[in-house]
Amino acid sequence: MMHHGRDEADWDQLAEAGLEFLIEQARLSRSTSYTELNAVLERRTGLRRFDFARADERAAMGHLLALIVERNRPTTHLMISALVIYLNANDAGTGFYGLAQDLGELPRMGRAGEQAARLLLAAPSGQLSVTGRLLGRGGSAQHGG
Repeated sequence: MMHHGRDEADWDQLAEAGLEFLIEQARLSRSTSYTELNAVLERRTGLRRFDFARADERAAMGHLLALIVERNRPTTHLMISALVIYLNANDAGTGFYGLAQDLGELPRMGRAGEQAARLLLAAPSGQLSVTGRLLGRGGSAQHGG
């Protein structure tokens, strides 16, 4: 079955490579950008890049990040996709906040609640680290495997 112009085998390969890369970043206590993740996925899988100039391709990257969380969260209880932020910003995409709400990690409080969550999660490093943004209650970014 095709999703966002890619078949299940491609999504499986992208999710596996993406998870592996994000675990590497977590172990280094560093975030990554959508641009860097995109380049790493292309290099590691040989599949075409996501074209961020297109809304459907940005949505496809969001779909991939949800797949990665789905694979990793049962083991770690974390949202490892929090490590992926906008270039030159300390913020995840809106899909991250929606998924966090769907998973019960953030309350559903509309746009104002999302903005409040963004402020909290982007707090100065003395309060919450990037890996603390994984919303896993313990703030650990370790992989359970």
